[in-house]
Amino acid sequence: QVQLVESGGGLVQPGGSLRLSCAASGSMFDMLAMAWYRQVPGKQRDLVADITSSGSTNYADSVKGRFTISRDNGKNTVYLQMDSLKPEDTADYYCKAELSTRSIRYHFWGQGTQVTVSS
Repeated sequence: QVQLVESGGGLVQPGGSLRLSCAASGSMFDMLAMAWYRQVPGKQRDLVADITSSGSTNYADSVKGRFTISRDNGKNTVYLQMDSLKPEDTADYYCKAELSTRSIRYHFWGQGTQVTVSS
């Protein structure tokens, strides 16, 4: 299975920036579709951004123009660069990997990292 280790969360002031990292184990990273989700207590976990194995990206409307997802296959790592942070970005952020085979989709989740945007 794939293990995901996240880092980079913390406390930042509104308008500031953070860069989240998610390092994946294994030799199949190039085949994985990666995504970042976030969750506020009491609410569902929502997709923030995703990136396919070919590099195609997708963003939630709330973060378009401010967040950038990228991947470094040589480091088995996916990143989420978060700029112009707002208080409403405060949440637990989770990294997800998806591996698709001929008949089954496998999903793997990171442990989550907290992001707090406050003055």
